[in-house]
Amino acid sequence: MPGYADERTEPPTPRRRQESRRRGQVARSQDLTAAVPLLAGFVALAFTGHALFASLVAAIRRACDGANNETNALWPVEGAIWLEVGKPMGVFLAVVMGALVVTLLSQVGFLFTFEPLRPSLNKINPINGLQRLFSTRAMMIGVIGVGKMLVVGALAYTLLWGYADEILHALILGFPDVFLHSSSVVFRFSVALAAALVILALIDLSWQRYRHFRDLHMTKEEVKDELRSMEGDPRIKRRRREAQMQLYMQRLRREVPKADVVVTNPTHYAVAIAYDSQSMPAPRVVAKGGDWMALRIRLLAQEYGIPVVERPPLARALYDSVDVGEYIPERLYRAIAEILAFVYELTGRDPLRKRGATAA
Repeated sequence: MPGYADERTEPPTPRRRQESRRRGQVARSQDLTAAVPLLAGFVALAFTGHALFASLVAAIRRACDGANNETNALWPVEGAIWLEVGKPMGVFLAVVMGALVVTLLSQVGFLFTFEPLRPSLNKINPINGLQRLFSTRAMMIGVIGVGKMLVVGALAYTLLWGYADEILHALILGFPDVFLHSSSVVFRFSVALAAALVILALIDLSWQRYRHFRDLHMTKEEVKDELRSMEGDPRIKRRRREAQMQLYMQRLRREVPKADVVVTNPTHYAVAIAYDSQSMPAPRVVAKGGDWMALRIRLLAQEYGIPVVERPPLARALYDSVDVGEYIPERLYRAIAEILAFVYELTGRDPLRKRGATAA
């Protein structure tokens, strides 16, 4: 839709970032993945180059000596090369592979997904391909690529110009000296160029992360839709709460009339208590509530003529420690017994007779 990208003003939520990572859409620089192992290879070559060259020369000499005494010289040549070159070459390859693994993990962490390999019609749609080819992003990538080439070319020219005197001096040297001298120049030139590529790749990584973060931006409507999907539709939640409240009110209307007394805070908490000495081992909480629910319990108590007694500390203790349907703990027996005794005296009820029973 027109202007859709401009509407993405909200930063990505953690869920959107997680979904993007699950699909394999992460910010990483291919230049950094290539430049760091390249630089690590040159550094490793600085420490293992002499041993590698010496072992290669020794392997060739041993193979040539063995070839003079053997009819089939294939195995001696291969065996000598593997024995002599294997150790320094193994160190060199281990450093390069280690640098590659560390570079990948530092960019995206441990990530294993097959989502990028999943077939998609959008990937082979020629119209989408043309749109991506001539998009602003493609033009930006092209400009950045040309800029990288210019920077690398200028740096290479500067380095070679700095080595011009050494290159001209090599014209008067013998072959062995020319070989060693040129190897030194090429090595220093390559290390400097690889270091420059790493710096450019770090800049590219910053750009890739910024672009990836911008691509994950969301519209206000997308944020609202995600909240609805995570927490549920507010209308459904409201209807669910209303249904639960209706059931709870029906339970209050059913249980509060069974109470002998309602203990209140007086306004914040209300606890309805019932006791029948012939069927209950102890007084039991039949209903409780806070704030407006407490008000509803008090109104029902007044409607059914149940005494309401204000005992703030006791009401708070009952509300916090006793659930509906549970019996009163022993530590509160004395306080509840005093209240029930007061209620029985006030109402003239015999505590040994069941509720609702009449005198013979």
